[in-house]
Amino acid sequence: MFNTIMVPVDLRHTSKLEKTLTIAADMARTNEAAVIFVGVTGPEPGDLGHTSAEFGDRLQAFASAQMQARGINATAHVIVANDPAVDLNKKLMEAVEATGSDLVIMASHIPNISDYIWSSHGGHLASHSRASVFLVRG
Repeated sequence: MFNTIMVPVDLRHTSKLEKTLTIAADMARTNEAAVIFVGVTGPEPGDLGHTSAEFGDRLQAFASAQMQARGINATAHVIVANDPAVDLNKKLMEAVEATGSDLVIMASHIPNISDYIWSSHGGHLASHSRASVFLVRG
């Protein structure tokens, strides 16, 4: 049913992703699908790396750890955005296309008042992407 599952991750908040990671691994095993963990960074030094390559190494280490722990085929895909907060929706859409993903599984928050004005990142993907989108709360 699905061949490639994209899972956007924020490496600063991996402790909050257990439910999302478990669902993604279950879907990957059920569908014999590859998982691509996508992370977004800026071009300037940050707390997760001095360069985008260093950030990529951390993201690949995360993907490798998930592959070992969950028995899935996993890789990493780094997105470099000049302003990650502003460009995130566009960059995630580009990543769906670049990776050939047909399913996106991502963590989401409980809707709040601002979601009635601006859609969440997951809501934007669900509305505009050709891929199926599975939003995970909690």
